[in-house]
Amino acid sequence: MGSPETTTTSFPSFLKPLITIDASVSLFLHTLFKPIFPIFLLLLLEYSADFRFSFPVSLSLFLASPSFSSLFIPFILGHLLDLALIGLIKLTFRRTRPHYNPNMSPAVRADNFSFPSGHASRVMFLATLFHLIFQNHGGLISDFILRWVKFQPGFFLFGVWVWAILTAISRVLLGRHFLSDVLAGAFVGVLEGIVAFRFLRF
Repeated sequence: MGSPETTTTSFPSFLKPLITIDASVSLFLHTLFKPIFPIFLLLLLEYSADFRFSFPVSLSLFLASPSFSSLFIPFILGHLLDLALIGLIKLTFRRTRPHYNPNMSPAVRADNFSFPSGHASRVMFLATLFHLIFQNHGGLISDFILRWVKFQPGFFLFGVWVWAILTAISRVLLGRHFLSDVLAGAFVGVLEGIVAFRFLRF
């Protein structure tokens, strides 16, 4: 399978054994499961959670649905919060991506670094925020879902979580990230969703 990449810049030395294990487990999962999943599905999940796609979609829905604009303000502001926070963390730790990472075109310089996963943080932010809004403002968001998506709101919420979890997993299977990158990104994303729900609604 090749030797796992363990290059780091700003991690404390006492974490190096854990980082080595993380790299080995990530390479094992990548090698074992990637052949099982169609590459087009993994890439579709990647593109669907890209900031260059998800942010314009949120902004477009905000502009196209004035009566539901209050729903999308925390999504828009949360996207920007996620972009800034993840970029800052990546530039702080500067962990290199896995050496078996296929060719990719980073949107910004911070995308050259691996820790934490921006895709994982973004999908977990979206799923968490959607879940909280659904729990606390079910009528409004149900009206929006029935109007635009034509699905039962409960099924749509389940689908959002499935998409978020599969997208986070796909980051390891594609070789874009180590497992710890994804777990850290997911944790940050959940916190961002809570913050956006409590403090970024107007």
